[in-house]
Amino acid sequence: MVTDAVGPLYFLKAALQAVIDALRAAGHTVVGPTIEQDAIVYRDIEHVTQLPVGWTDEQGPGYYRLRRRDDDAWFGYVVGPHSWKRFLFPPTLKVSSASRTDGNWDFHTPEPPQTHYAFLGVRACELAALRVQDRVFLDGAYQDPHYRAMRTNAFVIAVNCTQAASTCFCTSMNTGPRCTAGFDLALTELDDGFLVEVGSAEGAEILARVETRAPTEAERILGDKVRQQAVDQITRTLDTNDLRNRLFANLQHPRWQEVGARCLSCTNCTMVCPTCFCHSVTDLRDLNQERVDRERHWDSCFAPDFSSMNGGMVRPDTPARYRQWLTHKLASWHDQFGTSGCVGCGRCITWCPVGIDITEEAAVIAGGSTE
Repeated sequence: MVTDAVGPLYFLKAALQAVIDALRAAGHTVVGPTIEQDAIVYRDIEHVTQLPVGWTDEQGPGYYRLRRRDDDAWFGYVVGPHSWKRFLFPPTLKVSSASRTDGNWDFHTPEPPQTHYAFLGVRACELAALRVQDRVFLDGAYQDPHYRAMRTNAFVIAVNCTQAASTCFCTSMNTGPRCTAGFDLALTELDDGFLVEVGSAEGAEILARVETRAPTEAERILGDKVRQQAVDQITRTLDTNDLRNRLFANLQHPRWQEVGARCLSCTNCTMVCPTCFCHSVTDLRDLNQERVDRERHWDSCFAPDFSSMNGGMVRPDTPARYRQWLTHKLASWHDQFGTSGCVGCGRCITWCPVGIDITEEAAVIAGGSTE
């Protein structure tokens, strides 16, 4: 796992294939952005031709479209429906199994995987999301062995944003758009190559396998300029000052009913969120009742049955479920993990079918306004 130290700055002359080859030679499975079903998603890649070169995304509340750019930028888009949690905390995972042997049951826990991922194209908000998930799965009394194995072996190549979507609000959450920690290498794309920051010894080792040079002063200045572009484009904000207490002071606000009437309880926001970790466990037995597999799978606090107990549902309607999600994400997450559960990536806004905006709802409810 990477540290928070940032080392020297280099210039890489558009040689991403050499970086990918070096990572693969070092035993990493490279995962990066590619286009699938008219969206930018994360998949295993072997060649730069699989990257979404020359494409960008247009995003708004309940709106996402890809379109061609006027140039051949490698990373000229923001974020899509995928997050890196799907590789560290997969949607479905077998956590144990039991087999009948001579009338007795033999229980088995799978060994942690040995896959060494290299994540290419991780944005600052996503680095923040990884840190949040680390607190959930690694920093408590009980660690998740699968997550620990995958996270420890992961190599992270971050990419500084040079543009923002209308749904981004990472500046309000102090999570971006510049990558400052938690990476092995961080790229800033220029017209003819990349500025590369080194964040770990392993990052320096991989970079040593490709041809680089020291950046010129003009390239350093241009790097600052293109990174500032993303900052200047961010217009959506969220006032986080005492937000936890302001939300808890308005648990009976009428806006909960209003937003609940709009919400479809479809779970989209939690599925695309890079930090949500709700899950359920299911036992699956074979037809002859000789084997049982226990699987963990993603779930959502928006699912009606998720809060079901022997006395009934704790949160029986959509307004209650929306209130649980928003107050946990922005308020009680601080009590559990010492940080907000939101990194300002804006995915929940983009992928909500009815365009519910978490920043708007939080502003009205936490402000006490009934507008």
